[in-house]
Amino acid sequence: MLPLGLGRTARPWVWLLLPILLVVLILIYPVIATFATSLKDARAEAWVGSENYRWAFSGAMLDVVGNNVLWLIAFPLITLVLALFTATLFDKVRYEPLAIMVVILPTAISFTEGSVIWTQMYSFQPAGSPQIGTLNAVLGLFGVGPVPWLIQPVVNNLALIFIAVWLQLGIATLILSSAIKNVGAEMIEAARLDGAGEWRIFRSMILPNILPSVLVVLTTMIIVALKVFDIVYVMTNGNFGTDVIANRLYYELFAVSNLGHASAIAVILLFSALPIALVNIFQFRAEARP
Repeated sequence: MLPLGLGRTARPWVWLLLPILLVVLILIYPVIATFATSLKDARAEAWVGSENYRWAFSGAMLDVVGNNVLWLIAFPLITLVLALFTATLFDKVRYEPLAIMVVILPTAISFTEGSVIWTQMYSFQPAGSPQIGTLNAVLGLFGVGPVPWLIQPVVNNLALIFIAVWLQLGIATLILSSAIKNVGAEMIEAARLDGAGEWRIFRSMILPNILPSVLVVLTTMIIVALKVFDIVYVMTNGNFGTDVIANRLYYELFAVSNLGHASAIAVILLFSALPIALVNIFQFRAEARP
């Protein structure tokens, strides 16, 4: 029972006190503690100022950041384009629920499990040896030599990105498919009767109406690309030029026990993802308004 003397303005804050304390303990305090640790040395004992952040943007870390930039560009764009294509195509087929189910099935698989599956798909043996990897075995049927999918520079990063696309395409397609169904069918039929082609209908009528959902898909995939870890860790452990920021964080924290470096990377990841997450939140709120 709350004291009767509390005013109407104060009473709601009493009910909110416990949730606010939980947010402070679970979210805000760890962020502050991590930031403080990022300003200390490897053992989190002596203050070193911004030295860990200078390290994070120099030397070998630049290659790691470069890989993340590749993920940030390629993964969201490829996923979005393929999701737009499949959602538009499925909207026209007779057995749409079945088609969407096939595409969304990989979404039920975790990134780790998906990586284990694709380890077998990408398996490579030198030319002249039996190929146990599915992709290289298929290439061999056409007289093409085996490809070191996880070793060859650039190819290996794109191969890892493809796994993420395979795992996330279903949810992106589902979001866009739902948005396309909200576009007025009568308006589209009227445009067809006026002689408008499918491409013009998509570009001028469908796409402008589903832009909020496109933004949700794009920002969500950007966040996935920023924090990608499982695929890289399982497939290559960051070797052969495939390392990414989250995997380097794991290495600095658990392999070499450098708390300062690991905390600096964590802070950079947090403040890189935070603005994008806020865009997503505001977009969801805008769509929820009548």
